[in-house]
Amino acid sequence: MGERALVVYVVDDDASIRDSLALMLGLAGYATRLFADAESFLVAFEPGWSGCVVADLRLPGLSGVELQARVRQRGSTIPFVIITAHGDVPAARAAFRAQAVDFIEKPFDDAQLRHAIQTAFGLETERLGSAELRRADEAKLARLTPREREVLEHAVSGLHAKEIASALGISSRTVEVHKMRIMEKLEVRNIAELVRLRFR
Repeated sequence: MGERALVVYVVDDDASIRDSLALMLGLAGYATRLFADAESFLVAFEPGWSGCVVADLRLPGLSGVELQARVRQRGSTIPFVIITAHGDVPAARAAFRAQAVDFIEKPFDDAQLRHAIQTAFGLETERLGSAELRRADEAKLARLTPREREVLEHAVSGLHAKEIASALGISSRTVEVHKMRIMEKLEVRNIAELVRLRFR
């Protein structure tokens, strides 16, 4: 999934700031969605969203940091950049504790915000790549028979063919045949790759 799929979600109650951010980000090639407050963002929010959220610290209702906490409670790790005209240390600390990518004071330099967004997009690209890898691994693991799964679990826990054979009440030769089939189905060349795939 490339960066074209990533969106900058702007949450700010000041319409002029929303519009200027949308214009600046649009000219820089970013897709944007705009929200006037945290509540309207939460109503629209879907866990599959990817990109980053640029939220004002002080909003009517929930603050930008409280919005970040709500989104985390819903199981999303979408990165947040908090912007504020009131740079107070406790708020900045709270934002970073909740894993904000950056805490930027207004008036800010456009390049500073773009840099924070690029950092956030880098994190998202990495996360989406890992998720895609996990899905591919799960699809491969789903090809295994119940017996092959048993042999796999024993093999990745460090047992040798004889020990696996004894634990499952089958011959060592049968264990080796299962191992060969497992490696073919999972498209791995050795036990190290097998272990890596199983625990990825």
